[in-house]
Amino acid sequence: MPTPDSVATLDALMSDGGPDTLPSVLEAAKTSMIELLSEAPVPPSAVRVTVGPVTIEMDWPGAATAPAPASPATAAPAPSGAAPAAQSPLDHIHAPTVGVFYRAPEPGAKPFVTEGDTVVPGQQVGLIEAMKLMIPIESDRHGVIDEFLQPNGALVEYGDPLCSLVPADGR
Repeated sequence: MPTPDSVATLDALMSDGGPDTLPSVLEAAKTSMIELLSEAPVPPSAVRVTVGPVTIEMDWPGAATAPAPASPATAAPAPSGAAPAAQSPLDHIHAPTVGVFYRAPEPGAKPFVTEGDTVVPGQQVGLIEAMKLMIPIESDRHGVIDEFLQPNGALVEYGDPLCSLVPADGR
């Protein structure tokens, strides 16, 4: 849920009776939306934001389950004659929404992570800009970044694999 501070800020802007500026109301609504989306266990299929008097709706069709990655995208088929145990299974970190994928917090800045970096659950690996919202992309498991599958600045769809991850043993 949004922090009490962001909710209080939005509430104060909407109910203080003063002439609020549209940018201040939109900024407070944006902050609340980012917090809601970043804490959702599964990305919603629809989001509706109304700024005055505030409406924020998130919709999940059916059961709230994470999309299962397609088996062909998980690992390439083993060449004939090769032992299946010789391949390391790869996991993927997927796009939680449609938007533009960025590997760094701003142009020219150092990327959040690079190939070969070890990541832990909750560590930011990138971000997606969607309708001027910057949505952090975090790893949900321990592992090593194998390869980024989307270039910096690429338009991505919901569920697109952003990077492959070699899972850490026993975690």
